[in-house]
Amino acid sequence: MSDLNNKTERVDRMNISDKTRKSLEKIGLTSYEIRTFTSLLQSGELTAADLSQKSGVPYSKIYEVLGTLEEKGWIGSDDSRPTKYFAKSPSTGLETTKQKMQNEFLQNQNIILKELVPLYEKSGTSEKPDIWVLSGAINIASKILEMVESCRNEVMIALPEAGQELVRQALPKLRSLHDKGVKITILTSDKMDKESIKAISRVATVKIKKGLFGGGIISDNRYVVILLGPEMKEMNTSDIVAIWADHTGLAGFARSYFEYLLKDSKMV
Repeated sequence: MSDLNNKTERVDRMNISDKTRKSLEKIGLTSYEIRTFTSLLQSGELTAADLSQKSGVPYSKIYEVLGTLEEKGWIGSDDSRPTKYFAKSPSTGLETTKQKMQNEFLQNQNIILKELVPLYEKSGTSEKPDIWVLSGAINIASKILEMVESCRNEVMIALPEAGQELVRQALPKLRSLHDKGVKITILTSDKMDKESIKAISRVATVKIKKGLFGGGIISDNRYVVILLGPEMKEMNTSDIVAIWADHTGLAGFARSYFEYLLKDSKMV
């Protein structure tokens, strides 16, 4: 029986990548649940006994595993005898898991905040976010390029009309992020040079907004640069000013405004 289980596991591993397996584990599926679900995906409807043999999950554990998978929304069952089980769409399973995780997070958040925020307020401590005022186009462009280069998950950029030079400098870094799977969204002016738009559209989701004023960048929902002064017309301009911050609250506010601007923009 041990040899059969080992053989089954080897076959199973050939049909699902380690990357996908680890992702399933990170969202809460156990090794037995992953084996069971993938076996159903590959074979269609199966009884518990057949599933145990197919997946390598011990028969003494298979009903428990099937019960948790059904509760989590990844599988279903029929009324036949013996009962047959079938895989639901991975999208359905993910959405059910996501909703459950969000609900649990909100419940835990309320409990934590209710007790700990009063303690924090009584302590007299205050947050000390890292916020800097940047001046001069060269300094601001340098900071923006640094943020692009260090981004790991998502970057959102609003580019004014006069941002062609910045696009030219940032393009190699954006290509690198694109190859790493980083989500890139760029909002730019309808007066932006067409060649620049064509270049960035190869590596990012690009939207165009008429009369876009100002600009900025949000990296990984944490780091943000917001332009406050006139547009960056020349790279040696010294009179433009921007705020750089390492602050999730400010980044969240900037993201909400960015998404608001995206609503009436045009997809390239």
